[in-house]
Amino acid sequence: MIGRSPGEAGGATVPSPSVRLRDRGLRATSNRRQILHLLGSRDAHLSAAEVYEALRRTGERVDPATVYRTLEVLTEVGLAHAVDGPGPKRYGDGSAPHHHAVCRRCGAVKDLPLGGLADAARHIEELTGLRPDASGAMLFHGLCGACSG
Repeated sequence: MIGRSPGEAGGATVPSPSVRLRDRGLRATSNRRQILHLLGSRDAHLSAAEVYEALRRTGERVDPATVYRTLEVLTEVGLAHAVDGPGPKRYGDGSAPHHHAVCRRCGAVKDLPLGGLADAARHIEELTGLRPDASGAMLFHGLCGACSG
């Protein structure tokens, strides 16, 4: 999540990538560990291409198709989440539920804490019947500061 150091989510310690993978019944392969660590250590949601480039810059030998498949598997088991918007799908760490704000123009994704928007989410549900998804999250669209200025 944005503004946290690796291994922390909402002040709680997050287990290592290896432990998190094994807890979900997955083998803790090097690629899976590296990708999960990368998602948990960045202050942004990344596209599959950005994950591939980040791993390549660190000297990790990985195929783009493997990155995409790994991101999909991590999303399926709840270790990561995907955010659709303009441009490519972006992935983030799934260690703590949160809402998202997505820029309609550039596709930038920002995390929004659940607690800070609890009243707003209840009000939206009262007005529209729309509820947070299975992860407890809602998606908000608008223009980021860079695109609206």
